[in-house]
Amino acid sequence: MDYQELFRKKEWYARCRESLPEFTMFTYEQAFEVEYTHNSTAIEGNTLSLIETKVLLEDGISIGGKALREIYEAVNHRKAYRYVKECIKQGKLLDEKIVKDIHALLMENILTGGIYRNVQVYISGARHMPPPPELMYRQIKDFYADLSWKGKKLNQIELAAWTHAEFVKIHPFTDGNGRTARLIMNYQLMAEGFPAVSVAKEDRLEYFKTLDAYAVEGNLQPFANLLTGLVDRQMDKIIELSRQQQGTAPSNTT
Repeated sequence: MDYQELFRKKEWYARCRESLPEFTMFTYEQAFEVEYTHNSTAIEGNTLSLIETKVLLEDGISIGGKALREIYEAVNHRKAYRYVKECIKQGKLLDEKIVKDIHALLMENILTGGIYRNVQVYISGARHMPPPPELMYRQIKDFYADLSWKGKKLNQIELAAWTHAEFVKIHPFTDGNGRTARLIMNYQLMAEGFPAVSVAKEDRLEYFKTLDAYAVEGNLQPFANLLTGLVDRQMDKIIELSRQQQGTAPSNTT
């Protein structure tokens, strides 16, 4: 699917979303929160299963035999995602304060969040090594400065992809960079009327490969293509839900 087709489909998706009952959308969003939290934390090594994540988040039941850190990672991720949605609802543009707030929420009861690293870090299995602290500080400031003009140069999907890929390339925090990057990518998507997406833990190898292509070669296209597919499939879920609810989804015409 090319970008123009995806942008046309977004209008159809919006009509379908508006046609669904409020309670239906509430339960859909609740299910997505669980799935997204499970996948985003599992990609980073969290061992909670999908059903364990559901029981923890929806029923408030702690999971025996799991490290306390893993429990906090799931609970914190949902808090951070809800913060993202609230910021978008208020019409706020993504900026440094919001990114630091997201990271602080993700790291609650784990480590002090929202503070940039002052040590060199390494990423296992990656061909790219993040910049040392002195270069990282300059690069992260450039990242925030570039957010606005990149939006004029790139389309909405490319901007979301760049926001994620550039952020993890800089790797400004000692921990939680991947979760933060996926949240700010979704921030950019949702701010433009697209659905948030969840990278399945089973697809993490392809996901890491596309990010590595950007970090090493400066090639954003593989990751942008991956994101396009994720967005397309997520919109299809709402369109199909609308079709099931009403017998037929709103017409895909402008």
